[in-house]
Amino acid sequence: MDALIRRQHLPNPLPQPELHGARLNHLLAALPDVDFDLIARHLEPINLRLGESIYEPDRPLHHAIFPTTSIVSLHYVTATGASAETAAVGREGMVGLALFMGGHTTASSARVLVAGGAVRLPAGELRRAFDGVGSLRGLLLRDALSLIAQITLFAACNRHHPIEQQFCRWLLCALDRLQSGEMVMTHELVANTLGVRRESITEVAGRLQQAGVIRYRRGHISVLDRAGLEHRACECYAVVKGEQLRLLASIPASHG
Repeated sequence: MDALIRRQHLPNPLPQPELHGARLNHLLAALPDVDFDLIARHLEPINLRLGESIYEPDRPLHHAIFPTTSIVSLHYVTATGASAETAAVGREGMVGLALFMGGHTTASSARVLVAGGAVRLPAGELRRAFDGVGSLRGLLLRDALSLIAQITLFAACNRHHPIEQQFCRWLLCALDRLQSGEMVMTHELVANTLGVRRESITEVAGRLQQAGVIRYRRGHISVLDRAGLEHRACECYAVVKGEQLRLLASIPASHG
């Protein structure tokens, strides 16, 4: 497995201490100001690097990670080193849900799929906030429901749908978490994420590029025709998106 994926250390803090970008994360953005202020002094801005390990199986979880402009892939690695993504977390959620569900470790791994910013909260502070801040507790429980739905659906998708449909679904889910239609991504990393051969991703990406749906060059994937991508994706994308929108609709729209 790639050496980057095996690294155990947490990402380094950003030089600047400002938290003005913390509320790019939807969970933190939905907190009333008074509740956000209770945890703000414990939040730490960080940079997440492409391929970096956030946590590994059976290792203690020291922080909860709230992505702002990054995407983190949750995946399971077999004894032979093969892996497949079980879910992904971007600005809509939090990495480390086990911390408030009675666990200090997890059976899965997490690595950075798209580099970018995030903020992290020490495990102890998250547990205290979960017990004492009702608005955060409600948001995290909704996030857990969304993640469970994603894991369930992707398990079926990876088993029953063709690679091209999976790839299109995966691209659309990534796009929804980004601020642009372009991402830095190698065929090898996509293949590891989906648990397929790199040659299969190269073939699929080539067909999509010939059809004018995407452009791929030097590790950069640009989506040129989103409607075409949605047409080629399986129904799993719409189901996951609908579940996320349903849970988002139950979140208060303003601070106060």
